[in-house]
Amino acid sequence: MKFSEFGFTPVLQEGLDSMGFTDATAIQEQTIPVILQHKDIIACAQTGTGKTASYLLPILEKLAQHPAEHVNAIILVPTRELALQIDQQIMGLSYFTGASSIAVYGGGDGMEYEQQRSAIKSGTNIIVATPGRLIAHLSSGKMNFKKLQHFVLDEADRMLDMGFYEDIERILSYLPAERQNLLFSATMPPKIRTLAKKILKNPVEVNIALSKPAAGITQLAYLAYDEQKTDLLIQILTAKTYETVIVFASRKEIVKRLTIELQKRGLKAEAFHSDLIQSHREEVMLRFKSKRLHVLIGTDVISRGIDVVGIDLVVNYDVPPDPEDYIHRVGRTARASTTGTAMTFINTKDQLKFSHIEQLIGEEITKVALPEGFKEGPSYQPKKVSSGPKKFVKKKNFKKFPRKENTSTPS
Repeated sequence: MKFSEFGFTPVLQEGLDSMGFTDATAIQEQTIPVILQHKDIIACAQTGTGKTASYLLPILEKLAQHPAEHVNAIILVPTRELALQIDQQIMGLSYFTGASSIAVYGGGDGMEYEQQRSAIKSGTNIIVATPGRLIAHLSSGKMNFKKLQHFVLDEADRMLDMGFYEDIERILSYLPAERQNLLFSATMPPKIRTLAKKILKNPVEVNIALSKPAAGITQLAYLAYDEQKTDLLIQILTAKTYETVIVFASRKEIVKRLTIELQKRGLKAEAFHSDLIQSHREEVMLRFKSKRLHVLIGTDVISRGIDVVGIDLVVNYDVPPDPEDYIHRVGRTARASTTGTAMTFINTKDQLKFSHIEQLIGEEITKVALPEGFKEGPSYQPKKVSSGPKKFVKKKNFKKFPRKENTSTPS
């Protein structure tokens, strides 16, 4: 379906045309008409399917038809990276509509807080916020959201995983009862269902390609011991030129060590983790998006908070802890109908976790032999891998004594 078929106002369509957007994705095709009809919605779609535009376009369409000078929509997201990404997308799509937006997130200085407060009070149309910083503004008692019409909860599953349930409830208590609620999530566990029942009114449910990597992703896996992983990563990155690479590791300590090792080999690599100050994180992300930085190494903090089309390679240095996390990690590549490669390094103890990933996506991922010069890695036997070595206690020969009758009273 073409975007032109939705019948958007000329100023919004002009923004789509200027950004080169012509064809709607499946999630956009199914959700945009529903949202334009002012119905609540619960939508499940994996990363990279275009769900952000699914709710932005209908909101911007309504604002284009009825310009306002008050807060019309609040979009709640789990991370500041995602807040900035969505705010940038709004700026592009709304360029000709005159709609305004502000990204509201923590980690900055007092001046940044005041800029956010001033923008909200002056009636910016769309607030894209993380829960903590939005609550800080709401607690000041000077925010007026009486005319708010849309509340969007994006990456709802990740927000609940990060412990934001009570924050979401608190934010909702400040909002008018009559509003349109839009809940978007990559997965649909029971806790999301519970939240949906609490905040949505007769919602329309949309499910798109749940738990399946995009068709354009070439998925590969290497069986490697922990001590082989770093050399294997360096070999992969130096054997072929990749413009954009994301490497996911399980801990910040590994991220920092890998960054040093790759930089020693002359690779343009940078770490991305929560220990970095916000200005540094933004500078690293800007360099990566402009392809001045080729390798970004981080934990799951970047698995859902980056929107870069054309990432060549995603490497899971460690097997993700949850099968759904694998979907989000590899979903960083092969976006917007492009192609890409996802590689996962599997040590002995992570084989069972990796088999759960294969069960979830319904296919066996190709296991590639280690490059020439590497010693053979572990064999793939996930069903035989236990959680740890069993401890055997050698039985001693005890001398048997006659059992003495217990005459005590039970307590």
